[in-house]
Amino acid sequence: MQDRMDRGDAELLTTREVAGLLRIRERKVYDLVASGEIPHVRVTGKLLFPRALLDAWLVRHSESRQITPRVWPDIVAGSHDPLLDWALRESGSGLATFVDGSLDGLERLAQGDALMAGLHLVENQGWNVGLIEQRLAGEPVVLIEWAQREQGFILPPGNPAGIRGPGDLKGRRLIPRQRAAGSFLLLQHLLEAEGLSLDALDLAAPPARTEADVAIAIADGKAEVGLGLAAMARQFRLDFVPLVRERYDLLIWRRAFFEPPLQRLWAFCRTAPFAAKARDLGGYDVGGFGRVHYNGP
Repeated sequence: MQDRMDRGDAELLTTREVAGLLRIRERKVYDLVASGEIPHVRVTGKLLFPRALLDAWLVRHSESRQITPRVWPDIVAGSHDPLLDWALRESGSGLATFVDGSLDGLERLAQGDALMAGLHLVENQGWNVGLIEQRLAGEPVVLIEWAQREQGFILPPGNPAGIRGPGDLKGRRLIPRQRAAGSFLLLQHLLEAEGLSLDALDLAAPPARTEADVAIAIADGKAEVGLGLAAMARQFRLDFVPLVRERYDLLIWRRAFFEPPLQRLWAFCRTAPFAAKARDLGGYDVGGFGRVHYNGP
């Protein structure tokens, strides 16, 4: 099972693996990072390179082409968010969803396969902006705050394993997320801060692909713990240990923001029923909804 998580086609590469892939010295990889030329993330100081973004970076540097699409499909990609799912339906936006993780959503939007992507990518100094600057430099996109969400450990009722923090995870059976998920990067960040790695855990398989899937795995006894949203623990009547208040943002092609689907969604999110739903779900703070965190040229 662990081999599945660590096989050679892993979605997060090390500096050495990138150097081998590009046939350059590791020192040159560090130079590319320092200049902001190559897409990367830092997890407690350790450099990791999302494979999907790296592949796209290689294509972008081998062809002289504009990636800005003329027409976008009415698709929202990226990370699963229960409040966003509900609002897309209730607003009558007409938008469909294809959610398979923040990194996947970033790449789908960059390739013109989505008009909006939900992201919660942890960075040293905040959320999401660094990778957008790397992947979509010079592109007319805008990053707008959706909500701040309470992330933590979802546990069986009564927390029988007595898990209170990342340091208690050694040897525990954990349901992971897919490697393209922002929650996967956040879990690595939390583990490394405690001097732990995924190797110290008993990982259930297959990975959970949505927030609800994490809670279902815990409720069904397939795992002792999973990293997920307070809202999901509340919905499934499970225990919850809060760890991080994260920022979930929406990355949007700027021109698409002014089209009817997103305008319907935005108008609905200014209403009392939307605020009431956020309170009912629990673990949400929508006080910063609509705040711009990045605005491309």
